[in-house]
Amino acid sequence: QTLFPHSHIPTFPIPTFPGGELTLFSHSPIPTFPIPDSQVEKLARTLFLWKIDVHEQKERVSEMRRWNEALVANMLPEHVARHFLGSKKRDEELYSQSYEEIGVMFASLPNFADFYTEESINNGGIECLRFLNEIISDFDGLLDEPQFRCITKIKTIGSTYMAASGVTPDAGANGFGAHLADLADFALAMKVTLMNINYQSFNNFMLRIGMNKGAVLAGVIGARKPHYDIWGNTVNVASRMESTGVMGNIQVVEETQQILKEYGFRFVRGGAVYVKGKGELLTFFLKGREKPGSFLGAAAVPLPHQVLENS
Repeated sequence: QTLFPHSHIPTFPIPTFPGGELTLFSHSPIPTFPIPDSQVEKLARTLFLWKIDVHEQKERVSEMRRWNEALVANMLPEHVARHFLGSKKRDEELYSQSYEEIGVMFASLPNFADFYTEESINNGGIECLRFLNEIISDFDGLLDEPQFRCITKIKTIGSTYMAASGVTPDAGANGFGAHLADLADFALAMKVTLMNINYQSFNNFMLRIGMNKGAVLAGVIGARKPHYDIWGNTVNVASRMESTGVMGNIQVVEETQQILKEYGFRFVRGGAVYVKGKGELLTFFLKGREKPGSFLGAAAVPLPHQVLENS
């Protein structure tokens, strides 16, 4: 009341005790009660089971995390997956990355549309899709080759396979031309793979491939089923090289041909192709590779349905 004279805090008189001292705790010992051995044993058993349960829960959480990481890594490129699995990632953060020089490839199966049918003999089209899945899976399997570690699958659009080189962090270690050459080798390897599939299945599928090099913007879009993709004129020109190409061949523009020629790839002149925003572009067809180290070996190998050199 001295500090707060106008307050309405109630006051109570402090009782006085003999000697003027207030004893809060006595010095008498705290009474103890003996615990039966049966209860001690039951408590120890409960504690032991609780520790086992905690360990199993930690194992389940760790296993679930490994499954989640594997799922994300299978949906996104490895370096992008690490970004999203990192502890510093914010939910609202947009992943994007610019590249000055990468390679882009589109590879389609134009005659798959003629093969696909929903008749009862194909189980309503399921058998056709199963066969397409085998083809795409074999293409995916090529990416496990050490030579193609710098190549990233972007997506499949129907029966069209899209891949890029140079988007992985270590892709530029040997220079831009090296990973572009790996992408060209990958395209040739796809043709050989399809040739083997045709031989085993008595089919006659052909790839029509377009390639280009240049700058792109890469990023992940979508809150659900996030998708990694690349954008830019480089991608548009590569797509145009595929759509205007010849079945069984790999079509590139002159700038790409000049770089790949230095790595032992052989070309024949194609023709002029109109590309929106670019005008008329001179194109070339890739025949094969002469230098050792490619997927096909040391000698240039003419592939089925390839445009041959005019003599």
